[in-house]
Amino acid sequence: MTKKILAVIALVFCSAISYGQIKLHIGANTAGHASFVLDKGLNEDPRYNSQMTYTFSPIGLTFGADFKSGFSLQLESILSKYGQVYEVLNVAKQVVGERKIDLTYINLPLLLRFVGNTDAKARFNFMLGPQLSLLTAGQETLNYTAGTFQIPSGVTQIPTTQFPTGQDLSTIQGAVQNADGTWTLPAQPTIVIAQKGDIDPLKRFRNADLQIAAGMGLDIRINQKFYISSLIRANYGILDARGQDLIDKIQSGRAKDLFGQRSNLQVGIQIGGHYFLNVGR
Repeated sequence: MTKKILAVIALVFCSAISYGQIKLHIGANTAGHASFVLDKGLNEDPRYNSQMTYTFSPIGLTFGADFKSGFSLQLESILSKYGQVYEVLNVAKQVVGERKIDLTYINLPLLLRFVGNTDAKARFNFMLGPQLSLLTAGQETLNYTAGTFQIPSGVTQIPTTQFPTGQDLSTIQGAVQNADGTWTLPAQPTIVIAQKGDIDPLKRFRNADLQIAAGMGLDIRINQKFYISSLIRANYGILDARGQDLIDKIQSGRAKDLFGQRSNLQVGIQIGGHYFLNVGR
């Protein structure tokens, strides 16, 4: 039954192309983004100060089918970087370290695309659809020098070189709780909190994320076979990028440093060039 349905869809699709009802196009694009890691725990922790972080989608490929009505379907394959940098602050609000989240995905969005005034040289476009994001590389690291830190109420564990997913403050060698409730902690060299493919299930990222992709902008026709596009693009992750074992630990309250769900967000500018494989409607 499935094969018959696909065969009918293919027949209708090919017939529409033959009668000029669909215009196929291929293209390439690139993009720059402001990248955010939405994590309530990190954002409310006085030890961390989020920094504006810029990432890139250096290359992407597109394949689209434009229907006569101004509606189209577009499939893309985009290499894209996500993440954010957090400064580590001591009680004097001095920067004494860095927590860095660095992720690379191959994004595969399937977009419903709408364009206005299809015969105009410049036309408005809007697109929306689901996006499967496959993780190709990922690492979260932390380092800081010795100092005095304000630890949030209820947090009893922090990442250390011995226990990247959290060690009890009272068991850290050289850690001292001060009378005002702050903690004086020893320096920590670079700690790998999580990375793709780690043998420890508590230190893994998910291999895939499900996201929502959206964009709006302008198509500018150069000639009958080529047009360029420019648009504001956003991608929002529905799933927490961290591994399920770590998420279970967070939800059970056994990872006090990493409470709250985490989501990836990108907002940026994308430009591309597109070539029609057939001309005429």
